Parts: sequence; structure tokens; C-alpha cells
Amino acid sequence: MSHTPWIEYIGAALFFLALIHTFSTKYFVRLSHQDSRHAGLWLMLGEVEVVFGFWAFILLGFMALIGGYESAVEYLDTRNFTEPLFVFVILVIAGTRPILQAAQLLIDTLERLIPLPGTITYYFLTLSIVPLLGSFITEPAAMTLAAIILRDRYFSKKIPETMKYSTIAILLVNVSIGGVLTSYAAPPVLMVAGKWGWGLDFMLSMFGWKAALAVFINAVIASWVFRKVLLSMDDLKDDYEIGRVPLLVMLVHLTTLVLVVLFSHHPVVFMGLFLFFLGFTEAYHRYQSPLMLREGLLVAFFLAGLVVLGGMQKWWLEPILSSLNSAMLFTGATLLTAITDNAALTYLGSLVEDLSDASKYALVAGAVTGGGLTVIANAPNPVSFSLLKNTFEHQSINPLMLFVYALFPTIIAACCFVFL
Repeated sequence: MSHTPWIEYIGAALFFLALIHTFSTKYFVRLSHQDSRHAGLWLMLGEVEVVFGFWAFILLGFMALIGGYESAVEYLDTRNFTEPLFVFVILVIAGTRPILQAAQLLIDTLERLIPLPGTITYYFLTLSIVPLLGSFITEPAAMTLAAIILRDRYFSKKIPETMKYSTIAILLVNVSIGGVLTSYAAPPVLMVAGKWGWGLDFMLSMFGWKAALAVFINAVIASWVFRKVLLSMDDLKDDYEIGRVPLLVMLVHLTTLVLVVLFSHHPVVFMGLFLFFLGFTEAYHRYQSPLMLREGLLVAFFLAGLVVLGGMQKWWLEPILSSLNSAMLFTGATLLTAITDNAALTYLGSLVEDLSDASKYALVAGAVTGGGLTVIANAPNPVSFSLLKNTFEHQSINPLMLFVYALFPTIIAACCFVFL
């Protein structure tokens, strides 16, 4: 559907207001403590996951005022909300006790092969192997697993805020680049792989090994920098235990996770699987922890808002992308990813005709490189915010601090993609 210029300008203005709001959530949290009458409203606006959904509603209100409610409904009908639904389902499934136990068994096995103290090894593996698993179980699932392990094993202890910000920054960057070993797991790759004919061999040879190297470098640096803190936690390494569940229950959860991933483009199928999964967890509730339905719904609301607002940004994003050479495109994509979802960025790039192979590589490499700079840069990022924010001071994550701490691992990733 076509839009009037006024709606496009309003959409761009609201998008940038939402960006400002994203970096101002702490102000609303403080306001909730000062104004008791509207504390609930201010607290809601202080939730990062609410921001884009809130401004998306305002955009729809403007659409209804200018073009009638039919135009707002028509616009919603033309949006694709498969990704928010998928992230909701995968977050809830990946955050269950049986899936966490399977991940813990894998990390425990690898931990025995590395001759280092337990907490250092476990921290390193959580920041390296789990993000790389995102290439196979999808990035949202990998983000969920890593965030829960970090929260329960490390962030719930008394560790410095600097370590928390460094760790979450590296997690976001590593998950963003760790999903490019295959062509279906990272949203920005998924948007272009079919049209450009990028298969498994291409992804491994052009992106995968470079991304894996950057992931390991970032994880090694973090493990070395915080080794003293990690060593001081050695006597607490047995505190983190996931209640054991029967093998059959674990297999049902893993099978459901795999099927949801395989049918990730078919919401009718994976939502049906999810409803079966909910029934199964209720039947075997003694082997379950409380399902993360609230967290999943908040993240899905965030991404749905991003879909609604992001659909109005094509008019200014596409000309920028089409005017850059490959070197500038890499830098531009990395920076633009900080203010828009990287999947939306690569999708818009795929609409540009006659892009050279070098420009295609630069666009996708830049999009995944910048995927850890902000909460909106990569679709799974709100998952980590939702799961980890309560462990930070004032129960919130400062987006500006995250951006600063993410610069170094982002530079490491950029160097691997540009110079190797």
C-alpha cells in the first residue's frame, strides 16, 4: 500500500522519538518513584520492551486520524509478524528446565576438556559455544539459554557492574555474529539468503569461520579480564544446579524446539506445536520451572512495535544504502544497525537492484557486526534485557553504557569480517 508523505514523515519522527525513549527509560523509572499517582504508567514507560509498541500505537492513531481507521487496519494487515511470534515461542521453550539441563550437559562435557578453573571455563563457554549454537537452534534460543545461565550462575552473585555490562555487551555481539554459520538462524541473513542464493557452503566460507574466530576472541578477552572475579567464585560453582528431569521429557522439549525452528516461517504450524507444548508442560509440571510467558510476551510486543514503526522507514533508508560503495556500506550498515533492526536493514538492501557481490557481503557483515550496539539492533537482544535487567543496579540496563561497552567487541568482529 502507498502512504502519503505526511504519514512517512510522522513515522520517521515517531521512530526517532522511540529511539530517544529507549535511551531514557531510567528517567521514567525514577519518575515512578516520585509520582505515586501515575507510578504504574511511568514504570510501564520505563520498560525497554514496551517502548516501540507504545510508539507504534501512536503511529496507528495518526494513521486513523489522517486516513481513517481502515488505513491503519490495512497497514497492520500488510505487516509480517511471524518473527515476533517466533521469538515469543522460542524464548518460552528454550527457557524451560529440560532445555537448560540439555545445555548444561553440553557445557559440562566441554568444561571437562579444558584444563582451567571451573567458573572461568563455564563463563568462556557460555559466551562462545552457546552463541555459536545460535546458528543451529536460532539466535533467540541461544540468547535465551546464555542469558539464563549468566543470570543464575554469575549475575545473581555480587559481581561488579562493569563485568555485567561487559558480559552482556559481548553476549549481544557474539549472538549477532554467531548465527551466520548457517543461512536460516540469523534474521539479517535469513532476509537475503533465498534471494541471493546463499547456502550453507557460502555462509561457512564467507562468514562462518570469521564469525567463530571473533566470538572466541571476545570470549577469551572477557574471561582473562575478569579472571580474578571468576576465580573468587570457585567455591560457589556448585550453587547453580538445574533440577534433573527424565530423559523422555528432555527429548520431547528438544524435539519441539527443533520442530519450531524447522517451521519458523509457518506461524500456524509452530503456534500449533506451542499449544501442544503448553499442554505437555502442564501434564509434567513437576519437571518444569515457571514458564517465561511474561518475558516472552514483552519481547514479542517490542518486536511487533519495531515491525510497525520500521515499515515507515524505507523512504529514507533505501536511498542511503543504494548510494554507498562496499567499504562505506559496511561502515554505514554497522552504524545504521544501532538505530534500526539489522534484519530490516538487510531486507531493504535486498530491494536495491544490481548490488555487487562485494556490496552484498558488506551489507550483511556490517548488519551483524553492529547487532550488539543497542537493544533494537538485533531481534534477540530484548530477550537478554528482559532476563538480565533485574540483576543490574536500579533493575535496569543503561542503553548508553551498553553501547560504550559493546564498541570493543564490535571492533573485534569488524576486523575479522574486513581483514580476513
